[in-house]
Amino acid sequence: MQASITFPEISPEIVSVTLFGMEFALRWYALAYIAGIVIGWRIVVAAMRRPALWPGDRAPMEPKDVEDLLSWVILGVIFGGRLGYVLFYQPGYYLANPGQVLQVWQGGMAFHGGLLGVVLAVILFSRARGINWISVADALCMVTPVGLLLGRIANFINAELWGRPTDLPWGVIFPGAAAQDCAGVAGLCARHPSQLYEAALEGLILGAVLLWLGWRRGALRFPGTLTGVFFAGYGAARFVVEFVRQPDAQFVSPGNPLGLAFHVEGYGLTMGQTLSLPMIAFGLGMVFWARHSGRTLA
Repeated sequence: MQASITFPEISPEIVSVTLFGMEFALRWYALAYIAGIVIGWRIVVAAMRRPALWPGDRAPMEPKDVEDLLSWVILGVIFGGRLGYVLFYQPGYYLANPGQVLQVWQGGMAFHGGLLGVVLAVILFSRARGINWISVADALCMVTPVGLLLGRIANFINAELWGRPTDLPWGVIFPGAAAQDCAGVAGLCARHPSQLYEAALEGLILGAVLLWLGWRRGALRFPGTLTGVFFAGYGAARFVVEFVRQPDAQFVSPGNPLGLAFHVEGYGLTMGQTLSLPMIAFGLGMVFWARHSGRTLA
């Protein structure tokens, strides 16, 4: 039997209480969202209190405005993430069951959709307040990896979004019939802990780079730079991890065991890779524009 790691017995629920015959639980995933938002909010507020970080030594908005922006961002994440999942991953199912589109408690959110929702929320908020939306986007992109890091760790604790089968020594034996349904594998099936790969690449490494660029290298004085680095960095990280991440079940078939969304004779891209390529192109273009458009140390 190949060396592998047994999944740690961590309950997805931190604490649960029963009130009036109903059970209420605080889950790690919910705590990850809450902690990510709070930490990101405080970092952005701190950045707004340092005018020297921004073009012309002037922050794009007052620290008190960050709280209002937070409400817009949360709505963008929820509605964008849900609509993205509906349109990108299961359009046929929800076309046949439109009443379930808004049932977010049933699960089903797409990061790429949530990102588009946040972009729209930032643009609308900034226009309503007469703020430079690109600088606002830079501030949010600088702290988004914090939420990604915590969210991916919560995915691991929930034993969800695991990777493809592997015989590498750090493969994890995830619980559940679905995780153990590995064709051609005798005995227990170990899988790539792709959630932790993403936590490291999209969260820890990308977050450290963005904070270093923003706080130490003056990148916030070039509007669009951090937004571009985030888009390109996240897209590249997601594209790479998709090679070992288990594809969504709706894309897997006997003739397409790798779950490729677009393929010809076995070669192609997963849906995650397909959505990541435009992010990489946009991010690189944004960095180039930011550094050559004349929007420098105004």
